[in-house]
Amino acid sequence: MTNITIYHNPQCGTSRNTLALIRNSGAEPEVIEYIKTPPGRETLQQLITAMGVPVREVIRQKGTPYAELQLDNPALSDDQLLDAMLAHPILINRPIVVTPLGTRLCRPSEAVLDILPAPQLGAFTKEDGERLINDKGERVASN
Repeated sequence: MTNITIYHNPQCGTSRNTLALIRNSGAEPEVIEYIKTPPGRETLQQLITAMGVPVREVIRQKGTPYAELQLDNPALSDDQLLDAMLAHPILINRPIVVTPLGTRLCRPSEAVLDILPAPQLGAFTKEDGERLINDKGERVASN
C-alpha cells in the first residue's frame, strides 16, 4: 500500500483535482481535511521544511484574513506566520501532498504527478475541462 497523505479542502477545485489525480494512480490516500483537523505546529513546520520553500509561500491570501492580519508585513518572523496559520487554518495553502517521493504544494494540481509513485491508470480531465492525461495514462502536452 502506498503511503500518500493529502492536506485537503473539499471546497477547493485544485484540491479536488489533486485528490482525483492521486486516486487515478490507483492509490487511496489518507485525506486530512485540514480546516476541520489542522496540523499541529511541529507537523506544519515539518511539511514546510520538506517542501523546501519559505513559510510565506505556504500562506494563502485569497479568501482568508491575510490582509486584515497584515501578513504582508516583511518584518513578521516565520514563527509569527506559523502562529497565524495555526490560529486560522484557512491561511494554509492547499493542497499539500506527501508521498514517498516528496512533499509538495500542488498548485497547479498536476504538480502532484511529479511525486506520485505509480503512473496514471487512465484518462483524466480537470473540473475546468482541461485534459491532463490521455487514455493511455500519459500526460498531455500543455499549450
